[in-house]
Amino acid sequence: MDFSNFLAFFTNSGFAYFTWQHILMLFIGSILIYIAIVKHAEPLLLIPIGFGIILANIPPEVTGLLNPPTSNQVGGLLWYIQRGMFLGIYPPLIFLGIGALTDFSYLIADPRLIFLGAAAQVGIFGTFVVANLIGFNIKSAASIAIIGGADGPTSIYLASRFSPELLAVIAIAAYSYIALIPILQPPVSKLLTSKDERKIRMKKMRHVSRKEKIIFPIATTIVVALLVPKALSLVGLLMLGNLLKESGVTKRLAEAASRFILDSVTILLMLSVGSTARADLFLKPTSLKIFLLGAVAFIIAMTSGILFAKLMNLFSKNKINPLIGAAGVSAVPDSARVAQTVAQSEDPSNFILMHAMGPNVAGVIGSAVAAGVFLSILS
Repeated sequence: MDFSNFLAFFTNSGFAYFTWQHILMLFIGSILIYIAIVKHAEPLLLIPIGFGIILANIPPEVTGLLNPPTSNQVGGLLWYIQRGMFLGIYPPLIFLGIGALTDFSYLIADPRLIFLGAAAQVGIFGTFVVANLIGFNIKSAASIAIIGGADGPTSIYLASRFSPELLAVIAIAAYSYIALIPILQPPVSKLLTSKDERKIRMKKMRHVSRKEKIIFPIATTIVVALLVPKALSLVGLLMLGNLLKESGVTKRLAEAASRFILDSVTILLMLSVGSTARADLFLKPTSLKIFLLGAVAFIIAMTSGILFAKLMNLFSKNKINPLIGAAGVSAVPDSARVAQTVAQSEDPSNFILMHAMGPNVAGVIGSAVAAGVFLSILS
């Protein structure tokens, strides 16, 4: 091979466009994959995100994976995959699958727990104010604030509409903090509760009938549609999935939604998120601010839920273990499991998992409604 041929080969390879920023992003993608495999931290999410980062940061000038279509040429594979994210198709389908997996009977059995899920949304609105005050425009502040709901699909859904240039950072921050719930939640919970409060035993939940389980998703859809219509694409699909599960006559559809659709769309959505994390968009001081605001949002959300549970105990005969207030974020069922773990560290015979699932599933609805509020006001 003579020098001219070598030069032609080099200029058409990725090495000709490689920069230290690309190398750093490849390292970040590899680290996410390592954490997912070795630490078992949300592997279903972090592995496709990490691999998407790697694909997007092999210089796209030579791969063409991110090229939009033109009149003379079709677009790149990742460009087409990303359309489902930017057009708002993937997040509602994720909610469909989550609904088919979720048992709302804990919330139906003790409706007051919905207030704990609502209280945790203070993290969203508080962070919205802070983000706006430190320089983010109002739509970007809303997109960042949703991280506090511990709801990755909703964060993506709102960011794709308000701040697509921040989508990758917001999504990766959201899923990173979801993975860190076992680390973040216990110290916050222990700091804000006494030993006696952590030992509170809650009464056994009543049995919820099949009729109640069927009525709940229908009634919730109607109420949310009337109050916050912009939240319907998320809440409506969530409740459809749950109705398929609880109706008892659509087992195949519930299985399809909870397994095949959810798993397939998870791969596509996470790959889309990772592939938007290009070096030129991701490596900015703004990204660090978003990660810090995400941590603030999470802590405020957990704190609000715990403090509101303590407030409810001042007026309630049936005491609530304040630990379940921290489960008001919508990371189902991780935050509920952590609440159970913290409670059993004080009293191994105390079981609050089912009670913690109440505010946990309420948080799923709450974060979607919060996104709908932002869409209604700011669109």
